[in-house]
Amino acid sequence: MAKLAFLFPGQGSQEVGMGSAFYEQFDDVKALFQRADDVLGYGLSDLMLNGPDETLTKTENAQPALLLNSVAILDHIKRAGIEPDMVAGHSLGEYSALYAAGALSFDDAIQAVHKRGKLMEEAVPSGQGTMAAVLGLDDETIHNITENVTKSGETVNVANYNCPGQTVISGTVDGVNQAIEQLKEAGAKRALPLNVSGPFHSDLMKPASEQFQSVLDGVNIQSAHIPVYANVTAEPIQDEDEIRERLIEQLYSPVKFKQTLENMVEQDVDAFVEIGHGKVLAGLVKKVHRRAKIYNIQDVEQLNAFIEDMKEES
Repeated sequence: MAKLAFLFPGQGSQEVGMGSAFYEQFDDVKALFQRADDVLGYGLSDLMLNGPDETLTKTENAQPALLLNSVAILDHIKRAGIEPDMVAGHSLGEYSALYAAGALSFDDAIQAVHKRGKLMEEAVPSGQGTMAAVLGLDDETIHNITENVTKSGETVNVANYNCPGQTVISGTVDGVNQAIEQLKEAGAKRALPLNVSGPFHSDLMKPASEQFQSVLDGVNIQSAHIPVYANVTAEPIQDEDEIRERLIEQLYSPVKFKQTLENMVEQDVDAFVEIGHGKVLAGLVKKVHRRAKIYNIQDVEQLNAFIEDMKEES
């Protein structure tokens, strides 16, 4: 049978109304949404289902909302008896992956990402940090340019290695703007600022990571029962102490998603399943491995079609 990898989306994939079809159709999803509200102490589920968009988009709300949506879908896949061979998530999505691998409980995961979102939001005053997507330039050139700009006094780092030819940089507004100019001169097809609230996965997040360490100290992390590919290293981890370390480092380190997908392909994964809202990760898989079988599960029809497919293959 095909080796299966489950992938979980990160911030930016949120949208008002996500999860509504599952919420309306399944009592257990209603109960899970209510559980999230109870654990967090506010109406996250109403915000997810009804908005407003500008409130849902706030990092402290978007992060638990995306996790809740992914977990609601994942639980139905698991009830059908389908288990992955390995898992990974993009930034915030790593927490959904850790839940899928049995390393985090739902309560711990959703509380941790809510606090993580708050700390990330507070780490840099609004308007002082930003991120930009760089298209059509090699990793080494991007790394060298960001390093040189940082040495000249304005912090800018590589934030995400998404897929071949698509990289994201992060730092101060001046640092990112300087880097954009130099990247265009070096031959980037495009280098454009992103609509984000902070310089995530940059050195500017180190103060947040120090505070987040005390949050994780209160979280019960178990050993994962399947490999979880860590964003920081793009390598599989299962040990609880290493998971803790990587989650702290993840806040200020680049997300090595391209390398993660390449490493999974080397492990003979031939079916990737994106679980949660949007199709961002499915698109990245196509860029890394054109012949891979890709499933994208964000509604009930897609869930049922996937379960049927898996039954036929088993």
